[in-house]
Amino acid sequence: MDSALENKPGPRGVRPPSRSPGDPAGEDADFGLIELMFFAYRDFVGDADHLLENFGLGRAHHRVLHFVNRRPGLTIAELLDILKITKQSLNRVLKDLLDQNYVAAFPGEHDRRQRRLFPTAQGEALALDVARLQSKRFARIFAQLPRGARHDAREFLLAMVDPDEQEKVATLVASGGPKRPAKDAGEIGAGEIGADERGAGEKHCEMDP
Repeated sequence: MDSALENKPGPRGVRPPSRSPGDPAGEDADFGLIELMFFAYRDFVGDADHLLENFGLGRAHHRVLHFVNRRPGLTIAELLDILKITKQSLNRVLKDLLDQNYVAAFPGEHDRRQRRLFPTAQGEALALDVARLQSKRFARIFAQLPRGARHDAREFLLAMVDPDEQEKVATLVASGGPKRPAKDAGEIGAGEIGADERGAGEKHCEMDP
């Protein structure tokens, strides 16, 4: 690829930039933090990526499985609101998790049109394996930092969330408890997912692979 770039002429009239990396142009951009955020995220999710590859799953599957495991009984609409993705994008990922027995879906207790999601034993085990792996990275880092670094990190990350979402996110992170499907509730197949809350998530982003 390098040799191909070397032999390929640039667009007519376009010259390589002449400024050096230390040039003051763009000094209002916090490149240091931007790039540190990129590398930190790259390595943090990389831990999970390597484990999930063994099961034929990716980051999109992990995001869904994580929140379903943390909040059993989550509805499709609630999950769409958390992830900010389209229903079409969620359905593709959710179908894989349902078909491979990582997640199960049941009708709502009061509204049978609702779809509530629960982790299977296999899904719970995988979600916890990934969470423990990522928690080891946190433990290793905080062991090297001054006391109070964990609290400061939580405050910083919450402040990074859009102001109108911060209270909701803080409540969501602090909550989470098992909810069980009704004993007489029948499990719903993958093809039936997505019937509740029509239009939910339609304006949200596509999910990363």
